[in-house]
Parts: sequence; C-alpha cells; structure tokens
Amino acid sequence: MIDNEMKLSIKSLSENEVFARSVVASFCLTLEPSIEEIGDIKTAVSEAVTNCVVHAYPKSVGNIEIGVKITGYLVTITVEDFGVGIEDVKQAMQPFYTSKPFGERSGMGFTVMEGFMDSVEVSSKPGSGTLVTMTKEIKRVKE
Repeated sequence: MIDNEMKLSIKSLSENEVFARSVVASFCLTLEPSIEEIGDIKTAVSEAVTNCVVHAYPKSVGNIEIGVKITGYLVTITVEDFGVGIEDVKQAMQPFYTSKPFGERSGMGFTVMEGFMDSVEVSSKPGSGTLVTMTKEIKRVKE
C-alpha cells in the first residue's frame, strides 16, 4: 500500500458539495472500502462542505480547500474555509446548536460528522476561517 494524498479547491457554492463528496469518495476507492464506509465518508464531507457554504461565507462566495491523505488504511480529510470563523467551537459542536435558528438548519452538522467518522477535530478563529479534520480507518475484510 502506497501512501497518497490530494488537494481540491472549490468555491463555496452549494452545487459544489456533490462534486466534493464524489471526488473524495473516488480518491478513497483505492482502499477498497465497503459501501457503508464510502457512504460514511461522502456524508461527512457533504456536512463539512455545506457548513462552509452556509456559515463561512454568509453574504459572499469564498474558497474551500479540501485535502485527503491516505496513510495505510487511515483516511484523513481536511475541509478548510477562510470565512467568518466560529466564535465558540465547543458550543457549535453541540447537537442542535445552530447560528441560524430561523432557517432550515438543524444544528446537527458536526454531530453527523462525528457519527460517521472515527474522529472529528475543529479549529477556528473568528474572522480567519475554520479547519475541520476528520479521520476514518478503512477496515479490511479478512481474506
């Protein structure tokens, strides 16, 4: 198994969410993940990118940088924006917390990511953006 990595830069447009999740999932296919594992990765990436689109750039379009690193059977995915940032990361990661209570937001984005990935870390600085780092180990079927 050769370690590998890739980077993707997209605009914070809602139509790019499907593209981002598809590219990340395709890149991970070399590990021969199960259908469930690839679905987990796609869902987590969708949530992270959607957070950037909705929250990072509320009145503009900005950049989202996505990185994927494969080390053995461990996949590390980073999703970074350079938008408004998060004032209180701990609070933002609580289930049902949303900074947009009058919209269609459920406040479950980070909770969903945590449910589908092995680990989720969020670092943010108000006015400078947010970095979400997610990991998932691809389980190997015993041959």
